[in-house]
Amino acid sequence: MKNANKLKTIFGQITDFRRPHRQLYDLETILLIGIISVIGGAESWNDMEDYAYAKEDFLRSFLDLPNGIPSHDTFNRVLSNIDSEQFERCFIQWVHTLAALQPREVIAIDGKTIKGAKARGGKSPVHMVSAWANENNLVLGQVRVNEKSNEITAIPKLLEVLSLEDTVVTIDAMGCQSEIAKEITSREADYILAVKENQPQLQEDIEDEFRFSKQIEKHLWEDLGHGRIETRVCQVIKDFQFITPEITKKWGGLKQIIKIESVREFKNSDKAKETTIRYYITSLEANAADFQKAIRSHWGIENKLHWTLDVAFSEDASRKRANNAAQNFSILNKIALNLLKNEKSSKVGIKSKRKKAGWDNHYLIKVLNLMKT
Repeated sequence: MKNANKLKTIFGQITDFRRPHRQLYDLETILLIGIISVIGGAESWNDMEDYAYAKEDFLRSFLDLPNGIPSHDTFNRVLSNIDSEQFERCFIQWVHTLAALQPREVIAIDGKTIKGAKARGGKSPVHMVSAWANENNLVLGQVRVNEKSNEITAIPKLLEVLSLEDTVVTIDAMGCQSEIAKEITSREADYILAVKENQPQLQEDIEDEFRFSKQIEKHLWEDLGHGRIETRVCQVIKDFQFITPEITKKWGGLKQIIKIESVREFKNSDKAKETTIRYYITSLEANAADFQKAIRSHWGIENKLHWTLDVAFSEDASRKRANNAAQNFSILNKIALNLLKNEKSSKVGIKSKRKKAGWDNHYLIKVLNLMKT
């Protein structure tokens, strides 16, 4: 199958750590069977072996397997020990061929901990920072960090390898750092960064601007579904009284500040009304309605990526922790997710698409044919 072999070729750039005389299977074949089995529902090394045996005739139609099907130990050893940074770079290169980013498309960056990868009850050692292209429905890339606080150093590493020109990068308060803002604008992109207590002086200046400014643009949005009424008022200021030119320069050309006030009221419930206020800074020149949409789009990374990885791929339940196992299996999951989300003929959820790809070779071929070079 031509497109599967294209996929094999792209990830063939990864260095094989094994001694040549001990290789029964080439690295590209192991990676391709791994990717295909994850698309078809595999969530463990044993699943990969079982899936490959069940699909042996199909796999032999485009793969040379003189030594039969790799064992689960082979999948484990190889995929746990290949260089994760190389694997991530190949993944990003591959996604670049798949994506057609739109002008001002929102690229949401956020972290996720794989909770199951704990050692003896301690903190999870596996935390990923990922980039999500909202309109393309694609994971653009990921970088691993060891601790939640290290997102500050991981985000610039992820930004360095992404193609961001003419996009809008959104990050929560953890990424509200002046160096990150400058990195984004240096890449000819714009940012929308959430501001919280980790930038106390900046937050105080923003609060003063909204307290005293008489030139505030507003946009109202209402959602009447899911047993509640949510009202969101987006307010935007571009002419500053308290934020100085030195501050705007420090933050990579800060142009506007944003305040989102959200009020939730619950139908047929005694639950009290909830009010939240969030602040943002941005290098983008846009109106309040545009910012309302962009900020809501940021949460697509939670709903379309993180939630889907946990529900459809059982990532949070994964116990893989040895060497690079969790990190590399996360890349396999994201490859599968990108292909399944962008296969449009089947109008079902990702979990059902995985089952369909596992059962139906014709549908699996259709999913793999989304691959481009």
